[in-house]
Amino acid sequence: MKNKWLQITLSVLSLGLAVLLVVFLPQIVRALTGKPVSWAEIGAVFGSLGLGEVAMMAALWLLSLLAYTFVLTNSLPGLNNLQGLTLNAAGSAVSNLLPFGGAVGVAVSFAMTKGWGFGSRSIVVMALVSGIWNTLFRFALPAVGIIALLIAGEVPNGTVANAAWTGAISILVLCLIMAVALYWERAAVLLGRALDGITRLLRLRFHASEAFHRLRADTAGVVRSRWLGLSLGMVFFLGFQWSIMAVCMQAIGAWPGLAQSIAVFALSRVLTSAVITPSGAGIMEGGVAALLISAFGVPDAPAIATALVFGFWTYTIEIPFGGLALGAWAFLRRRNGRNAAAESTSAISKAPQ
Repeated sequence: MKNKWLQITLSVLSLGLAVLLVVFLPQIVRALTGKPVSWAEIGAVFGSLGLGEVAMMAALWLLSLLAYTFVLTNSLPGLNNLQGLTLNAAGSAVSNLLPFGGAVGVAVSFAMTKGWGFGSRSIVVMALVSGIWNTLFRFALPAVGIIALLIAGEVPNGTVANAAWTGAISILVLCLIMAVALYWERAAVLLGRALDGITRLLRLRFHASEAFHRLRADTAGVVRSRWLGLSLGMVFFLGFQWSIMAVCMQAIGAWPGLAQSIAVFALSRVLTSAVITPSGAGIMEGGVAALLISAFGVPDAPAIATALVFGFWTYTIEIPFGGLALGAWAFLRRRNGRNAAAESTSAISKAPQ
């Protein structure tokens, strides 16, 4: 009971903080950039959005949800796309309402897939594989953003450019090493030894290689046979999400350029990892607006409006949509349970006496 009330209290505080961050977003942006803006100006920018542009963003949002179902169906053989969509929507809704909501989202996913007849081990492997692929791609995104800016010449001097290239390539190499180690036995052994060396250097009292090899043993079969589907699912999922941001920027008048938009999108996905609010709500919007204004010269009101509209399509709308998906699953499960009970009773009554 104590844990329950603690969770409720933390959730209320976390959601309250997210709301406050959004309500005071103009003041936060002013503190970060020194440029004043009012809600009246932001509201005027919202009014410039046309119905066609909103419809296009809605279509891209639905396509992004559909793309992510392929990550789940490749993580759990036998899962179909409709089940994957339901699973993604319900898990996202829970994660978006609670601090550290990812763990609760996994629990919801476990209950749903268990109800569909999947075994516990398969479900655990699905959670591991989809989580690993999400992490790998989110680690790689900052490198993609940095490289996009370098190609576009958005760096102040050669020294900074060299440092940026080094950082971007290092991030991509680390992601590649991790992915290859999950696929290739020899690479896994070498990485395990390297991890043990790091833990010894840091004087940590556990064997990192053992944990890594257990993880690899659980996921290796799925990774080896389905890595391409997993990767394409993540690429299209993130691509459609970036497209939402791009359409929003174009419609609102906040387009900073192709490379710059990729960098802003990369930052937005990194900031969703801030666990102080559910899915980084409020923090993501502030970071996106500040980057657009301070680094790329986008006017204040369009920059903040872009951050808020993008946050709506990647966070807010997932809560009611996921609630509907979870409610539909619970209703169908209850109805199927009643039907099964009725059939069992009928069979008993018809049995020869």
